[in-house]
Amino acid sequence: MGHHHQASGNKLGFAVLLNLLISIGQLAGGLWSGSLSLLTDALHNFSDVLSLLLSWFTNRLAIKPANSIYTFGYKRAEILSAFVNALSLIVIALLLSVEAIKRFIHPVPVASQWVIYFALISIVVNVLSVGLLHNDAKHNLNMKSAYLHLLTDVMTSVAVLIGGLLMKYYDIYRIDSVLSIVIAGYLIFSGWKIIKHSIRILMQAVPEQVDLNQLTAQIAKLNAVKSIEKIYLWQLNENEWYLYLSLLIETDKKHIIKNQIQKMLPKQAHVFIETI
Repeated sequence: MGHHHQASGNKLGFAVLLNLLISIGQLAGGLWSGSLSLLTDALHNFSDVLSLLLSWFTNRLAIKPANSIYTFGYKRAEILSAFVNALSLIVIALLLSVEAIKRFIHPVPVASQWVIYFALISIVVNVLSVGLLHNDAKHNLNMKSAYLHLLTDVMTSVAVLIGGLLMKYYDIYRIDSVLSIVIAGYLIFSGWKIIKHSIRILMQAVPEQVDLNQLTAQIAKLNAVKSIEKIYLWQLNENEWYLYLSLLIETDKKHIIKNQIQKMLPKQAHVFIETI
Protein backbone atom coordinates (compact mmCIF):
# COMPACT_ATOMS: atom_id res chain seq x y z
CA MET A 1 0.00 0.00 0.00
CA GLY A 2 2.85 2.41 0.90
CA HIS A 3 4.62 1.73 -2.41
CA HIS A 4 1.35 2.38 -4.30
CA HIS A 5 0.87 5.71 -2.50
CA GLN A 6 4.52 6.64 -3.26
CA ALA A 7 4.04 5.90 -6.97
CA SER A 8 0.75 7.82 -7.06
CA GLY A 9 2.38 10.76 -5.28
CA ASN A 10 5.21 10.86 -7.82
CA LYS A 11 2.71 10.93 -10.69
CA LEU A 12 0.80 13.76 -9.03
CA GLY A 13 4.03 15.70 -8.55
CA PHE A 14 4.86 15.41 -12.24
CA ALA A 15 1.30 16.41 -13.20
CA VAL A 16 1.61 19.50 -10.98
CA LEU A 17 4.79 20.57 -12.79
CA LEU A 18 3.23 20.05 -16.23
CA ASN A 19 0.11 22.05 -15.34
CA LEU A 20 2.12 24.88 -13.79
CA LEU A 21 4.09 25.26 -17.04
CA ILE A 22 0.85 25.21 -19.06
CA SER A 23 -0.74 27.85 -16.80
CA ILE A 24 2.23 30.19 -17.24
CA GLY A 25 2.25 29.62 -21.01
CA GLN A 26 -1.50 30.21 -21.38
CA LEU A 27 -1.33 33.34 -19.24
CA ALA A 28 1.38 34.76 -21.50
CA GLY A 29 -0.54 33.69 -24.60
CA GLY A 30 -3.79 35.18 -23.34
CA LEU A 31 -2.17 38.52 -22.57
CA TRP A 32 -0.37 38.53 -25.95
CA SER A 33 -3.46 37.63 -28.00
CA GLY A 34 -6.06 39.48 -25.96
CA SER A 35 -8.03 36.25 -25.64
CA LEU A 36 -10.31 36.13 -22.60
CA SER A 37 -11.02 32.44 -23.19
CA LEU A 38 -7.31 31.61 -23.09
CA LEU A 39 -6.86 33.67 -19.92
CA THR A 40 -9.84 31.88 -18.37
CA ASP A 41 -8.35 28.53 -19.32
CA ALA A 42 -5.05 29.62 -17.77
CA LEU A 43 -6.82 30.44 -14.50
CA HIS A 44 -8.64 27.11 -14.74
CA ASN A 45 -5.34 25.27 -15.15
CA PHE A 46 -3.75 27.19 -12.28
CA SER A 47 -6.65 26.30 -9.99
CA ASP A 48 -5.92 22.68 -10.91
CA VAL A 49 -2.29 23.19 -9.94
CA LEU A 50 -3.49 24.18 -6.46
CA SER A 51 -5.88 21.23 -6.35
CA LEU A 52 -3.20 18.80 -7.48
CA LEU A 53 -0.82 20.15 -4.85
CA LEU A 54 -3.49 19.48 -2.23
CA SER A 55 -4.00 15.96 -3.61
CA TRP A 56 -0.24 15.34 -3.61
CA PHE A 57 0.10 16.56 -0.01
CA THR A 58 -2.76 14.43 1.31
CA ASN A 59 -1.54 11.42 -0.72
CA ARG A 60 1.75 11.62 1.18
CA LEU A 61 -0.05 12.33 4.46
CA ALA A 62 -2.20 9.22 4.08
CA ILE A 63 0.81 6.87 4.41
CA LYS A 64 1.88 8.30 7.78
CA PRO A 65 1.45 5.75 10.60
CA ALA A 66 -1.21 6.02 13.29
CA ASN A 67 -0.28 7.66 16.59
CA SER A 68 -1.74 8.36 20.02
CA ILE A 69 -3.79 11.29 18.67
CA TYR A 70 -4.81 10.00 15.21
CA THR A 71 -5.38 6.33 16.05
CA PHE A 72 -6.70 5.56 12.56
CA GLY A 73 -3.78 7.38 10.96
CA TYR A 74 -4.24 10.09 8.33
CA LYS A 75 -6.08 8.05 5.71
CA ARG A 76 -9.14 10.30 5.65
CA ALA A 77 -6.99 13.24 4.57
CA GLU A 78 -7.51 12.01 1.01
CA ILE A 79 -11.28 12.09 1.42
CA LEU A 80 -11.08 15.69 2.68
CA SER A 81 -8.94 16.56 -0.33
CA ALA A 82 -11.45 14.92 -2.69
CA PHE A 83 -14.25 16.97 -1.13
CA VAL A 84 -12.32 20.26 -1.48
CA ASN A 85 -11.29 19.45 -5.05
CA ALA A 86 -14.84 18.55 -6.08
CA LEU A 87 -16.20 21.71 -4.46
CA SER A 88 -13.65 23.77 -6.35
CA LEU A 89 -14.77 22.06 -9.59
CA ILE A 90 -18.28 23.38 -9.03
CA VAL A 91 -17.09 26.89 -8.13
CA ILE A 92 -14.89 27.01 -11.25
CA ALA A 93 -17.82 25.80 -13.35
CA LEU A 94 -20.08 28.57 -12.06
CA LEU A 95 -17.40 31.21 -12.68
CA LEU A 96 -16.83 29.87 -16.20
CA SER A 97 -20.58 29.97 -16.85
CA VAL A 98 -20.83 33.62 -15.80
CA GLU A 99 -17.83 34.54 -17.96
CA ALA A 100 -19.24 32.57 -20.90
CA ILE A 101 -22.56 34.40 -20.71
CA LYS A 102 -20.75 37.75 -20.70
CA ARG A 103 -18.69 36.75 -23.74
CA PHE A 104 -21.80 35.51 -25.53
CA ILE A 105 -23.52 38.88 -25.07
CA HIS A 106 -20.42 40.93 -25.91
CA PRO A 107 -18.07 38.90 -28.17
CA VAL A 108 -14.60 40.41 -28.58
CA PRO A 109 -12.31 39.72 -31.60
CA VAL A 110 -8.92 38.25 -30.64
CA ALA A 111 -5.67 37.11 -32.27
CA SER A 112 -7.06 33.63 -32.87
CA GLN A 113 -3.84 32.02 -34.15
CA TRP A 114 -2.29 32.32 -30.67
CA VAL A 115 -5.40 30.81 -29.12
CA ILE A 116 -5.03 27.81 -31.44
CA TYR A 117 -1.32 27.31 -30.72
CA PHE A 118 -1.63 27.44 -26.94
CA ALA A 119 -4.79 25.35 -26.90
CA LEU A 120 -2.97 22.59 -28.83
CA ILE A 121 -0.04 22.66 -26.42
CA SER A 122 -2.41 22.54 -23.46
CA ILE A 123 -4.26 19.54 -24.92
CA VAL A 124 -1.04 17.56 -25.41
CA VAL A 125 0.26 18.25 -21.90
CA ASN A 126 -3.08 17.60 -20.19
CA VAL A 127 -3.61 14.33 -22.09
CA LEU A 128 -0.18 13.25 -20.81
CA SER A 129 -1.20 14.16 -17.24
CA VAL A 130 -4.53 12.33 -17.58
CA GLY A 131 -2.69 9.24 -18.80
CA LEU A 132 -0.43 9.33 -15.74
CA LEU A 133 -3.35 9.24 -13.29
CA HIS A 134 -5.84 7.08 -15.23
CA ASN A 135 -5.20 3.76 -13.45
CA ASP A 136 -4.95 5.26 -9.95
CA ALA A 137 -8.24 7.12 -10.45
CA LYS A 138 -10.09 3.78 -10.65
CA HIS A 139 -9.27 2.85 -7.05
CA ASN A 140 -8.84 6.09 -5.12
CA LEU A 141 -11.33 8.94 -4.62
CA ASN A 142 -8.61 11.53 -4.11
CA MET A 143 -6.83 10.51 -7.31
CA LYS A 144 -10.18 10.40 -9.11
CA SER A 145 -10.92 14.03 -8.21
CA ALA A 146 -7.46 15.07 -9.42
CA TYR A 147 -7.97 13.00 -12.59
CA LEU A 148 -11.33 14.71 -13.25
CA HIS A 149 -9.70 18.13 -12.87
CA LEU A 150 -7.19 17.20 -15.55
CA LEU A 151 -9.81 15.60 -17.79
CA THR A 152 -11.90 18.75 -17.71
CA ASP A 153 -8.75 20.70 -18.57
CA VAL A 154 -8.49 18.64 -21.76
CA MET A 155 -12.14 19.33 -22.57
CA THR A 156 -11.75 23.02 -21.85
CA SER A 157 -8.66 23.25 -24.05
CA VAL A 158 -10.48 21.42 -26.86
CA ALA A 159 -13.31 23.93 -26.54
CA VAL A 160 -10.82 26.80 -26.70
CA LEU A 161 -9.19 25.19 -29.77
CA ILE A 162 -12.53 24.80 -31.55
CA GLY A 163 -13.42 28.35 -30.62
CA GLY A 164 -10.08 29.57 -31.96
CA LEU A 165 -10.57 27.75 -35.28
CA LEU A 166 -14.11 29.06 -35.71
CA MET A 167 -12.99 32.59 -34.84
CA LYS A 168 -10.09 32.40 -37.28
CA TYR A 169 -11.94 30.96 -40.27
CA TYR A 170 -15.59 31.91 -39.74
CA ASP A 171 -15.57 34.86 -37.31
CA ILE A 172 -17.95 32.94 -35.01
CA TYR A 173 -16.98 34.33 -31.63
CA ARG A 174 -19.99 33.10 -29.64
CA ILE A 175 -19.24 29.38 -30.08
CA ASP A 176 -16.57 29.53 -27.37
CA SER A 177 -19.18 30.67 -24.86
CA VAL A 178 -21.57 27.85 -25.78
CA LEU A 179 -18.84 25.22 -25.40
CA SER A 180 -17.74 26.73 -22.07
CA ILE A 181 -21.27 26.38 -20.67
CA VAL A 182 -21.39 22.72 -21.78
CA ILE A 183 -18.07 22.04 -20.05
CA ALA A 184 -19.28 23.83 -16.92
CA GLY A 185 -22.31 21.55 -16.82
CA TYR A 186 -20.02 18.52 -16.90
CA LEU A 187 -17.87 20.00 -14.13
CA ILE A 188 -20.90 20.48 -11.89
CA PHE A 189 -22.23 16.97 -12.55
CA SER A 190 -18.87 15.28 -11.90
CA GLY A 191 -18.03 17.40 -8.87
CA TRP A 192 -21.41 16.82 -7.24
CA LYS A 193 -21.05 13.03 -7.48
CA ILE A 194 -17.69 13.16 -5.66
CA ILE A 195 -19.04 15.56 -3.03
CA LYS A 196 -21.95 13.22 -2.24
CA HIS A 197 -19.67 10.21 -1.97
CA SER A 198 -17.05 11.96 0.17
CA ILE A 199 -19.73 13.33 2.52
CA ARG A 200 -21.05 9.79 3.04
CA ILE A 201 -17.58 8.64 4.07
CA LEU A 202 -16.87 11.65 6.29
CA MET A 203 -20.25 11.26 8.01
CA GLN A 204 -19.54 7.54 8.57
CA ALA A 205 -22.55 6.41 6.56
CA VAL A 206 -23.07 2.76 5.67
CA PRO A 207 -21.33 2.02 2.32
CA GLU A 208 -23.72 2.36 -0.62
CA GLN A 209 -23.10 -1.24 -1.67
CA VAL A 210 -24.56 -2.65 1.56
CA ASP A 211 -28.14 -2.93 2.81
CA LEU A 212 -27.63 -2.85 6.59
CA ASN A 213 -31.08 -4.24 7.34
CA GLN A 214 -30.43 -7.20 5.07
CA LEU A 215 -26.97 -7.75 6.58
CA THR A 216 -28.42 -7.63 10.11
CA ALA A 217 -31.04 -10.20 9.17
CA GLN A 218 -28.39 -12.50 7.73
CA ILE A 219 -26.27 -12.27 10.90
CA ALA A 220 -29.31 -12.89 13.11
CA LYS A 221 -29.96 -16.18 11.27
CA LEU A 222 -26.55 -17.60 12.21
CA ASN A 223 -26.99 -20.56 14.54
CA ALA A 224 -24.79 -19.38 17.42
CA VAL A 225 -26.18 -15.80 17.46
CA LYS A 226 -28.83 -15.33 20.13
CA SER A 227 -29.27 -11.56 19.67
CA ILE A 228 -27.66 -8.49 18.10
CA GLU A 229 -27.33 -5.64 20.58
CA LYS A 230 -25.35 -3.18 18.43
CA ILE A 231 -24.19 -3.02 14.82
CA TYR A 232 -22.12 -0.24 13.20
CA LEU A 233 -20.76 -0.27 9.65
CA TRP A 234 -18.76 2.59 8.14
CA GLN A 235 -15.94 3.43 5.74
CA LEU A 236 -12.63 4.84 6.89
CA ASN A 237 -11.70 5.64 3.29
CA GLU A 238 -12.09 4.13 -0.18
CA ASN A 239 -10.21 0.96 0.72
CA GLU A 240 -11.19 0.15 4.32
CA TRP A 241 -14.55 -0.71 5.89
CA TYR A 242 -15.19 -1.40 9.57
CA LEU A 243 -18.01 -3.47 11.06
CA TYR A 244 -18.47 -3.42 14.84
CA LEU A 245 -20.93 -5.83 16.45
CA SER A 246 -22.11 -6.41 19.99
CA LEU A 247 -23.57 -9.92 20.03
CA LEU A 248 -25.07 -12.31 22.53
CA ILE A 249 -23.45 -15.58 21.45
CA GLU A 250 -21.75 -18.63 22.84
CA THR A 251 -18.24 -17.41 23.67
CA ASP A 252 -16.44 -20.39 22.14
CA LYS A 253 -18.17 -19.73 18.80
CA LYS A 254 -16.88 -16.15 18.42
CA HIS A 255 -14.14 -17.03 15.90
CA ILE A 256 -16.52 -19.12 13.79
CA ILE A 257 -19.15 -16.34 13.77
CA LYS A 258 -16.55 -13.75 12.79
CA ASN A 259 -15.45 -15.84 9.79
CA GLN A 260 -19.06 -16.34 8.71
CA ILE A 261 -19.77 -12.59 8.90
CA GLN A 262 -16.53 -11.75 7.09
CA LYS A 263 -17.71 -13.82 4.10
CA MET A 264 -20.83 -11.63 3.87
CA LEU A 265 -18.72 -8.51 3.24
CA PRO A 266 -16.06 -7.43 0.72
CA LYS A 267 -12.40 -8.16 1.47
CA GLN A 268 -11.72 -4.55 2.54
CA ALA A 269 -14.05 -4.94 5.57
CA HIS A 270 -12.62 -5.43 9.06
CA VAL A 271 -14.96 -7.18 11.49
CA PHE A 272 -14.83 -6.63 15.26
CA ILE A 273 -17.13 -8.55 17.62
CA GLU A 274 -17.83 -7.81 21.27
CA THR A 275 -19.55 -10.64 23.10
CA ILE A 276 -22.04 -10.10 25.93
